[in-house]
Amino acid sequence: METNRKVTLSYDEGKTLDMPVMSGTLGPDVVDIRTFAKTGMFTFDPGFLATAACESSITFIDGDLGQLYYRGYPIEQLAEHSDFLESCYLLLNGELPTAEQFAEFNRKIMRHNMLNDQIMSFFKGFRRDAHPMAVMVGVVGALSAFYHDSLDINDAHHREVSAHRLIAKVPNIAAQAYRYNKGLPFSYPKNGLTYSENFLHMMFSTPCEEYKVNKVLAKALDRIFILHADHEQNASTSTVRLAGSSGANPFACIAAGIACLWGPSHGGANEAVLKMLDEIGSVENVPAFMEGVKAKTHKLMGFGHRVYKNFDPRAKIMKETCDEVLNELGLRDDPKFQLAMKLEEIALSDPYFIERKLYPNVDFYSGIVLSAIGIPVSMFTPIFALARTVGWISHWTEMISDPGMKIGRPRQLYTGSVRRDYAQVADRK
Repeated sequence: METNRKVTLSYDEGKTLDMPVMSGTLGPDVVDIRTFAKTGMFTFDPGFLATAACESSITFIDGDLGQLYYRGYPIEQLAEHSDFLESCYLLLNGELPTAEQFAEFNRKIMRHNMLNDQIMSFFKGFRRDAHPMAVMVGVVGALSAFYHDSLDINDAHHREVSAHRLIAKVPNIAAQAYRYNKGLPFSYPKNGLTYSENFLHMMFSTPCEEYKVNKVLAKALDRIFILHADHEQNASTSTVRLAGSSGANPFACIAAGIACLWGPSHGGANEAVLKMLDEIGSVENVPAFMEGVKAKTHKLMGFGHRVYKNFDPRAKIMKETCDEVLNELGLRDDPKFQLAMKLEEIALSDPYFIERKLYPNVDFYSGIVLSAIGIPVSMFTPIFALARTVGWISHWTEMISDPGMKIGRPRQLYTGSVRRDYAQVADRK
């Protein structure tokens, strides 16, 4: 909301422009620069590091204090007391559900978790060794070809149905991408299982015997889903919003978000942690590796964060989850885990890392947990996409519902050639 304060810009020898200061319910104030174009100039902000591109009431992050809230609820409370589907309802609707509301929401999600049989044939168009993210981008984008009854973005009911379909079907798509890659028969969901249990069932069950879901592993996976469900205006969420601002259908917008998440600087961070551990090899090599990090000859993955300048609040929860999973599976003495703990020990005691606030982040622990569960590294980012789908569709819905929505159109600082005239090829030198 606008305050009584303003920022006055002086430019062009005596000209001034007053721009109002706006305050949110939490976080720093922002300067409303929408009238800045009157000066004939534009602002320059590569990476949008100092730009609020939208108004949102979904997620709040304070990187200095290490806070992450979904609709005002601290992530620590949701990870301890909630489950993923309840957190989905919260992100979509703004409030935690009553028992009756949650039962109905759960029923709707389960009703949509099957894939059209023709969609199943799409997988066979990919090579067996295709990366699961490539498959997810293609198949999620193709959903709009099958569900014409929920594509009117101006209809609130259509938006709701599309949201439910995406939350329900993306786990199925991710699991089948894995199974196709492994040459396994497709596995259908079971409505008697929870959301996370169902995903484990679709990933690892075989027709030969009954698959028994490990409750500890399912809980750990559910917590990973909650911790990754949303993270404010990150690259992939901003991509979904930008695509959606053109009026594109929600399935296309989520496919765009998945494509953006695929980048190693975004959704591939926990995958990079496992690769780093493999490269280090053993505990004996950790001190030398950390010295290499100081000398900038090695890159330390899973430590520090672009937003959090303190502890990542999700990291503590994920470490506890990591302990639970490794204890359940008897992997406390696993060499890779011991290697990871040695890295953490040095990072939390060495002044070099403390001064730079290079604390372990959520990706450091989540990769270890997923690996222990038996999920291959190639599936780490698809699982991230699975969890983040609810955040993406929540932001998309919020944006489409805003009567003041405008198509995204960033400007640029042009540094190319000035006007020049075309010359025939014989006249070029």
